[in-house]
Amino acid sequence: MKKSLLALAVLGAFAGAASAQSSVTLYGTVDLSGKYVKNDGSSKRVSLARDGINSSQLGFRGVEDLGDGLKAGFDLLASVGADSGDIGAGQSGAGSGKFFTRRSVIKLIGNWGELRGGRDYTPTFWNDTIYDAFGTNGLGDSSHVAQLLTSTFVRADNSIGYFLPSNLGGFYGQVMMASAESTQVGQSSNAGRYFGGRAGFAAGPFDVAVAYGTQRSAAPTFGDDKTINVGGSYDFGFLKVMGYVNRDSQTNLKDTRGSISTVIPFGQSEVHLGYSRSKATNSTVSPSVSNTIWQAAATYQYNLSKRTALYGTVSTLNNGDLSRASIAGGTSITAAPILGGDSKGFEVGMRHFF
Repeated sequence: MKKSLLALAVLGAFAGAASAQSSVTLYGTVDLSGKYVKNDGSSKRVSLARDGINSSQLGFRGVEDLGDGLKAGFDLLASVGADSGDIGAGQSGAGSGKFFTRRSVIKLIGNWGELRGGRDYTPTFWNDTIYDAFGTNGLGDSSHVAQLLTSTFVRADNSIGYFLPSNLGGFYGQVMMASAESTQVGQSSNAGRYFGGRAGFAAGPFDVAVAYGTQRSAAPTFGDDKTINVGGSYDFGFLKVMGYVNRDSQTNLKDTRGSISTVIPFGQSEVHLGYSRSKATNSTVSPSVSNTIWQAAATYQYNLSKRTALYGTVSTLNNGDLSRASIAGGTSITAAPILGGDSKGFEVGMRHFF
């Protein structure tokens, strides 16, 4: 009885806070699939998995009109592991006490643009996901071939960001700074500190953007982690073509990867096709060594409505002699492939927006 009263009190307090806002929205995604993955050198794995074509998540979004064109707002977004009810074991921050692992920001919005602070997506991440027909989700995710990722590949904690207003005739952009706040012994000064920006232009069916970011490496001998990428898309109506090229680098280490993909809609159906490739080089040894990974994938998606879809994806990844990349991870695989081994599989699932 006491627990019930306490729960009602907590809900009442939340409702009181929400009523003070101009609007508060609850939203989210549930995406589950049956997945089969076979990595060379290990047994096949059949599993119930999440995030086949979209990221499973639970979000709260609010905005308050302050008058004179000024608004305040927030966005809290948690990962949802719908297959087991956890917060998403594959998410950065999962298992570390974080709940809103995807995003937790407060915003101030005006005619001059938007100021945002908290845990947020980095500017250098957007070109990798927006210009990927698989949206960095599921077995077709183009980032599977990446060989030199930083801790801020997707998100950065403790960040402050600024976004240009949306009335600039198709031009858009953002900058972000994130402090390190690291307490780990032995790390370099300001390890994890991030600074980056993105600028682009969109008009009708055309969209193109370039981004750059730098992160202070945890190991001083590696130097700063630097990322630069450019991506774009063109919608012909009967198909949409998109792609990007990305360069990640540290001292003597470089990873250049690219992706080309397309979405072909017809009726209530969509076909997604993609090819991605990366080449990493290490010049700390003489002669320098390099390693290449490529992946090819295809998805068929049938939209039962604007919110609900059924889908199936097939994917295959070929490793170079020095890599063990896989099309899946966590409990969806028995083990990573052997060096130079292949990773292949398929999944069939359902996605629902709410």
